[in-house]
Amino acid sequence: METGLITTEILKVLLWAIPVALIMATLRSPWFKGLAGEALVALAAKLRLPASTYHRLHNVTLPTPDGTTQIDHIFVSRYGIFVVETKNMKGWIFGGERQAQWTQKIYKRTFRFQNPLRQNYKHVKALESALDVSPEHIHSVVVFNGASRFKTPMPANVTWGGAYITYIKSFTNPVLSESEVRDVLSQIKSGRLAPTRETHRQHVQQLRSRSTPTGQRALRTSPNKRSPP
Repeated sequence: METGLITTEILKVLLWAIPVALIMATLRSPWFKGLAGEALVALAAKLRLPASTYHRLHNVTLPTPDGTTQIDHIFVSRYGIFVVETKNMKGWIFGGERQAQWTQKIYKRTFRFQNPLRQNYKHVKALESALDVSPEHIHSVVVFNGASRFKTPMPANVTWGGAYITYIKSFTNPVLSESEVRDVLSQIKSGRLAPTRETHRQHVQQLRSRSTPTGQRALRTSPNKRSPP
């Protein structure tokens, strides 16, 4: 009888502990941390970029000649169109604007990853193809967050945390009319693929089919699920 009671209590503990363990594993996973990082970028924009001036679009998947490309955030305003790529990483980051590969250093470990400016270039070109606006009005912005720090000078459009807001706000000369802003929003919305789980699944599948091993991949606190573009 005592054995039966002990077994019952053990089962009760396991039934409680297993869901908790799954929740904790999910919270610690790169997938969840990646979503959290992107959510923080979106929240900063919501708090600091007036919605009446900067129109926000998130997780925009556009068709390309070789499949699809997925843009984390797009901000459309009279001051230009800003294409934002987020990087959820940790460690020291070394890189230059024209370098094909950047370096991530975590203690004594070193990893290489694609120059995010080059990655975002494809996003910008896809958006250019979808819009009837001058390419000079479309701006590439890269945002790092997480426990990462730059250890080399970065271009003005490569930022950490909420500094990307300051960069976007540095554009103060109106280049689009209100009607042109509305047209741009309409073109993006009509040209994007439906933001569904299936769209994302197909996009990831295409990335895997196009990718080839090029050495060690960067150790991220995010899966960077849209890398390479």
